[in-house]
Amino acid sequence: MASSGLRRRGERESGTKPSPPPTSRSAAARPPMAAPPGRGGADGYCDLPDVRLELDPGKVRGGGGGFTVCFWLYLSSSARPSSVILHQVAEGGGDKVPFLALGEGNKLILFPFLGFHREAPTPDSSYPWTDITNLTEVNECPLDNWFHVGCEVTENIMRLHIDGDLVAETHLHSLYNEPDYQDDANQINLLGSEDKLEGYVYNMELSCMLGNIQQQFAKNPPFKLSIDYSCSDGIEEGDDGIWNIVGGKASCRRNFILEVILVDAFGEAAKDREIVASLVYADNGALVEKSRDDSEPPLLISCDGIEYPAVSRPLPIIRGRALFKLKISQLSSKCDNKLFRIFFSTLGMKRYPFLEAYSKPIRCISRNRTSRPLGSAKRIGSASMDDIKSINNCEGFGHSGKANGRLQTHDPSSVNKHAKKMVLDKGAQDVMVSDSTASDYDSMDAGSSWSLSDGDDVESFSDAEIFRYCLDGTHERSKFLRAAAPSVNEDDLIKLANQVSLYSGCTHHRNQILISKQLLQEGADIWSIISKNNERALWSSAVPEMKAKFLEIVHPSNRGLSEQDFEVLRGIAGCGDDIGRDEFDKLWSWLYPVAIALSKDKINRLWDFTAHRWIEGLITLQETENALRSSRDRLMKPGTFVLRFPTTRSWPHPDAGSLVVTYVGSDNSIHHRLLSLDVRVDRLPSSMQS
Repeated sequence: MASSGLRRRGERESGTKPSPPPTSRSAAARPPMAAPPGRGGADGYCDLPDVRLELDPGKVRGGGGGFTVCFWLYLSSSARPSSVILHQVAEGGGDKVPFLALGEGNKLILFPFLGFHREAPTPDSSYPWTDITNLTEVNECPLDNWFHVGCEVTENIMRLHIDGDLVAETHLHSLYNEPDYQDDANQINLLGSEDKLEGYVYNMELSCMLGNIQQQFAKNPPFKLSIDYSCSDGIEEGDDGIWNIVGGKASCRRNFILEVILVDAFGEAAKDREIVASLVYADNGALVEKSRDDSEPPLLISCDGIEYPAVSRPLPIIRGRALFKLKISQLSSKCDNKLFRIFFSTLGMKRYPFLEAYSKPIRCISRNRTSRPLGSAKRIGSASMDDIKSINNCEGFGHSGKANGRLQTHDPSSVNKHAKKMVLDKGAQDVMVSDSTASDYDSMDAGSSWSLSDGDDVESFSDAEIFRYCLDGTHERSKFLRAAAPSVNEDDLIKLANQVSLYSGCTHHRNQILISKQLLQEGADIWSIISKNNERALWSSAVPEMKAKFLEIVHPSNRGLSEQDFEVLRGIAGCGDDIGRDEFDKLWSWLYPVAIALSKDKINRLWDFTAHRWIEGLITLQETENALRSSRDRLMKPGTFVLRFPTTRSWPHPDAGSLVVTYVGSDNSIHHRLLSLDVRVDRLPSSMQS
């Protein structure tokens, strides 16, 4: 290694070349980066102040006339123009001068190299460095994100590469050709900035080989953890941007859902990692501790219906994602009205900002402080028996009728009086009344609104149950409908759909309620076929049945589901080579509303058109955004779009089965817009046409 003139920190003292980290591929002329002593290390990440590279200009010149230095760089949002990223300094003393820095507009600047170039900066050089030769990137440097930097240095030329692309090049004068040149150049050290600049380096490599930057860029990218806010549920956001979440004692608090993503710089999912959630104060990031009179941890996580302390239950990353169902037991009012945040971190790794994620500020409130006025009643048309047939049958959806799983139409006169007046079965009631003693809100008319009765004058769904459905999150609505829908007749389901639509002000809730009976029945039938009454089934045996059922629902379209579509479905289910009932229910709750939407005549034709795909297959948000990029940092022309079904909206979410258009806007950024596929839009009742 000495013959190349490139040394790592630590080689000089030990006389041996450091061994490569596990994630790096070594080559004789491209030694992998050694872990700086004391900090950074085996995972390849390194704090910027720990960077130290040693180069001997004379030996580098003799070994081929130049060198390259490549690395991934992460700069925090605190980075400002004039920040030096890498200094260069001669061994044995001397002042530091910049080698890589941020210039005006946060554009990356590369400076000539000491010991090589006559134009190298001097200690007198200062920001904005307009008086000295340098290479400046055209685009602004991204902050709070990873990007790849490649510096190619020869005696006469310097090149700057960003994300594998050449962005700047300049010709320089070699000191070797100067008449007074003496070949006694000292070793030059490249040192990471020790200023207030917060930055990190990953997989830094030196090489005497030129022209290999593209290959370095393509291998072993770093990871970043983030929150996918499009997947959140059970959260109300105020005008001030603060989340209001109902928490406190067990009878009051509600579930809310957050999903985190761990992907590399190319959007590929991480593997074999776990993420843990904790509750921290928004102002200083300190952990929220249990109060003396509270035996419960501040943050709870629900796993398989059981609550655990969140810090003791990390979740595995599956296909780059982890879905957290959380509850907060600590109220802001008991903590000097402080705001909280949910803090996510990667288990078993050193703390880095790119492997952590913070939610928006949270105000945790008790239920009796919740103020959610219904406002003036909106004129919303009522569902009828025809609407159930329209949604689940051929009128508008083209769903072929089969005996198994069909929602049969009943003659109201044939339904006995007791059945028409039946109330919820015990399972549904348990879902709705589990916290009936919580507060003033819950205690309203508790004697009549929440109790079972066989009397003829009792409605199937009380006002309290309807209002609770309007206010609850998707998880609680799903539990309620799973318990209630199989037990009630169509008339009662229609009444529930109409009243929820009225009081929530959202007609999309209606369709989700109306399809619930058939969704649950057909899901149970398919699972019975797949599992053969076992607890789990092979994924390979589930695919043909789901493929056949999907084609049956989207008839007359002949376009089924591809291998890639089933990979997305497997990610939604969160399963591996086998699948359990809970995982199947999760998958089916997403797929069924999508299939129903695709069976609509106009959408069906778009789906079936294959000469040019108007609707992509089942595709994730990350895949969609990648499809709209001509390269990693360059978007396609404004107006380019992709139609997709959001993978985070499952029954009974009001947007389940809706299309989203993801497009490049005139501002040269990516936007997402929800498209309404309400079945009633083409035939509004007369009361809504004014």
